Amino acid sequence: MSSIKGFFGFTAGSLRVVLKGTGAYYAWVALLLVLMAVGGVAYLAQFSEGLGVTNLKDQLSWGFYIGNFAFLVGVAAAAVVLVIPAYVYGWKPTKEVVLLGELMAVAAIVMCMLFVTVDVGRPEMVWHMMPFIGTPNFPFSMLTWDVLVLSAYLAVNLFVVTYLTYTSYLGRPYNARLVLPIVFLSIPLAIGIHTVTAFLFVALPARPFWHGAILAPRFIASAFCSGPALLLLIFMILRKVGAFKIRDEALVKVGELMAYAMAVNLFLLGTEVFKELYYPTAHSIHAEFQWFGIEEHGGGHHVGLAAWAWMALSFNLTAFVLLAVPAFRHKTSLLTLGCVLAFCGVYIEKGMGLLLPGMTPGVLGEIYEYAPSATEIAVGVGIWGTGALLFTLMVKVTMAINDGEFRRESPA
Repeated sequence: MSSIKGFFGFTAGSLRVVLKGTGAYYAWVALLLVLMAVGGVAYLAQFSEGLGVTNLKDQLSWGFYIGNFAFLVGVAAAAVVLVIPAYVYGWKPTKEVVLLGELMAVAAIVMCMLFVTVDVGRPEMVWHMMPFIGTPNFPFSMLTWDVLVLSAYLAVNLFVVTYLTYTSYLGRPYNARLVLPIVFLSIPLAIGIHTVTAFLFVALPARPFWHGAILAPRFIASAFCSGPALLLLIFMILRKVGAFKIRDEALVKVGELMAYAMAVNLFLLGTEVFKELYYPTAHSIHAEFQWFGIEEHGGGHHVGLAAWAWMALSFNLTAFVLLAVPAFRHKTSLLTLGCVLAFCGVYIEKGMGLLLPGMTPGVLGEIYEYAPSATEIAVGVGIWGTGALLFTLMVKVTMAINDGEFRRESPA
C-alpha cells in the first residue's frame, strides 16, 4: 500500500515539477502548445470533411503522414545505439545518458501512432484491430504485426523510463534482475519495429520499387543515422543550458557509430541504384522518376522529386565525411553540422523519397505530382509539437531528479 501511495506522490510531484520553470521554459512550452493547437484545428477540419482536404489521391494514397511515420519509427529504434554500449558493454559515458534515448523513443512512438491515426479516414474504427474485440487478420496482416511490435516497444520503453525515474526519485538503486532483461528485450524489439515497418512496403508486389529484400536493412541502417543525429543535437542543447553533464566521449562515440551506419546506408542505396539503372527494366521507371524525373509522361518535365533526391544524397555524403574523419568528429561545430545533415538527409530519403517513387507512375502509368496540402503540414506540425512537448516534460522531471530538486525526502 505504501508503494502505491509513494507512486501517487511521485506522479503528483512530477506534475508540480513540469508546471514550474524559467521564462525560456514557459516560452518553449507555449510555442509547442500553439503548434499542437494549430494541428488540432487542422485535424478537426480533416476529420469533419474527410481526406479530401489533403492532396492524397487514388493514384497516391500514402503521402506526408506515412512518410513521417516511416521516418519516426527509425528515430524510435535508434535508442538501441545507446542501449547496447551502455547495458551490454557497461560503457559509462553512454550509460549516463541512455535514459534520454529511451525518453525519445517513447515520444517518437507516440508520434508514429498519431501519424497513422490521422492518415486513416475512420480512426474510430481502430477497435476492429483489437484482439478478442475486433477481427484482426493475424498473423497474415502486416499492419497487425506493426501494431503489435510498436505497442510492445512503447510498453517496454515506458516501463523502463518510469521504473528508472521512480527509483531515482526514491534515491535507491534499480533492481538489475528486473530491469535488465526488459532492456535487453528492447534491442530485438527496436530492430523488429523497423523491420516490420519495412515489410509493410515490401509486402506490396504491385509496387516494384519497394518489393525487394534489401529494404529492411536499408531502413535499419538509416535509422541508426537519423535517430542518433537527433539525440546528439538534443544532448548538445541540454549540455548548453546546463541541464545534464554529458561527456565529449559519449558525443564522439555516438558520432562514430553514426558514421558506420551511414556507410552501410549509402552502400545499400548504391546497390539499389545499380540494380535499377545498370540494366533498366520496365520497373526501373520508378527509380528514373526518383533521380532524373520523367519527360515523356504527362507532357511536362517532372524533376521536382529528383532535386530533393540529389539534395538528400549530398547531405548524407557530407554527413558521412564529417562523422567518419576523427579530426572533424572531435570538433563540436562540425559534429553538429554532420548531425543536422544526416537528420535532414535521411528525413528526405526515407520520407517523400521513398513514398513518391513507389507510387509514381501509378499502375495505369499515370503521373501525379504530389505535394502535401496546408492541412497535412499543419497536422504534421501539431504532431511534432506533441512529441516535442511530451519529451520536454519527461526530460524536465528527469532533470529535477538528477539535480536533487525532486526526491522523495525533499518536496518538489
